[in-house]
Amino acid sequence: MSTLEVNKITPVSGGTTVQVGESGDTINIPAGATIANAGTSTGFGDSLRPNAQNLIINSDMAVAQRGTSFSHPDTNNDAYPVDRFSFLTGSIGAYTSTQETLSSGAAYDAGFRKAARIDCTTAQASPAAGDYFLFQYKMEAQDCMLFKKGTSNAEKMTVAFWVKSNKTGTSQLTVKDGDNDRICAGTYAISSANTWEHKVINIAADTTGAFNNDNGAGFIFEWWLGGGSSYTSGTAPTAWEARTDADRGANNLSINDNTANDWAITGIQVEVGEYTSSTIPPFQHESFGDNLIRCYRYYEHTGSEGNTMVASGQTTGNTTMVCHLHYHPKRAAPSITLGTALTTNQHNGVAGNVTTKSTSNIRTTDCEFRITHDAGTANFAIAQGMSNVVINNTGQGLEINAEL
Repeated sequence: MSTLEVNKITPVSGGTTVQVGESGDTINIPAGATIANAGTSTGFGDSLRPNAQNLIINSDMAVAQRGTSFSHPDTNNDAYPVDRFSFLTGSIGAYTSTQETLSSGAAYDAGFRKAARIDCTTAQASPAAGDYFLFQYKMEAQDCMLFKKGTSNAEKMTVAFWVKSNKTGTSQLTVKDGDNDRICAGTYAISSANTWEHKVINIAADTTGAFNNDNGAGFIFEWWLGGGSSYTSGTAPTAWEARTDADRGANNLSINDNTANDWAITGIQVEVGEYTSSTIPPFQHESFGDNLIRCYRYYEHTGSEGNTMVASGQTTGNTTMVCHLHYHPKRAAPSITLGTALTTNQHNGVAGNVTTKSTSNIRTTDCEFRITHDAGTANFAIAQGMSNVVINNTGQGLEINAEL
């Protein structure tokens, strides 16, 4: 018996017979039909990709370490409603961005429970030329090598996602090359208001401009939501070109023009090759734990629940303490931000309030952390030895940021 058992297939007359297993295991293909990926895949095997990971980290919007709701004032602003994805607004109204919870709709039925959403709270119907409004994701250049960009064997790209908005119309996804300052784009239509719709966009191959094999920005994905004429007066480029800002947001929904407007997205999928809505491989769901670990490479937030020990070290003087702060491996040496509500607690139970703090020798896995404290009690000043640094207020936390 064949290792690939094909059943419940209705025979058709005419056409071409295709062998899929042992001799005698056949499928009749109607005349005029074609086989996708002929010579490489019939769609029965590697399209399922059981061990593959989505090229887009946190593509189901499940991880939100920074919080689940943010306000964007009418100034240049870059905020992350979920990990790895940010809304960029530049003097074009005010907004609230959230990690939305799904309870119904086609995206929910496809297995998605979270989305990134933005709501307009202060409209700007006539933006200035240099205003911009977009949703963004950045890939590391070394993770883009499978597209063979800048070679004669460059591969096409397919981007798929679920999207919903109260506004119908045509909008644009622009893919930017972070190393060579080149762009290519595709458009999609919101056909039904307030309805989750699945979109598939093909991006051309680019034989110009190879990526650096490093941890800098490679492909940068921009979903344009509004903008001034400097970003919207051109035409969406369906072939790669040197960056022309007027082309980047040529099609957008102008979410900025009314406080009734909103836009949400989830289930972002990037594939090597050209696919349609009927041929694209299934979305690769992953566990929350695996997703979170991948996010830690770029950002880590701990201690926000309060009463959390974040470091321990040696008290070297009456009010001085030196320790090492360890964290998950980062993409690059991160920036370190500590909340203000810190205390030091000695093993003998004596506590002091942190008055100053600094970091040095910052590496991808750890850094030196030096603090001074107010001694707390007279006993603390003479009780040198091991101490702990504690974040003692809810809402405070330790941020370790290595975003692109």
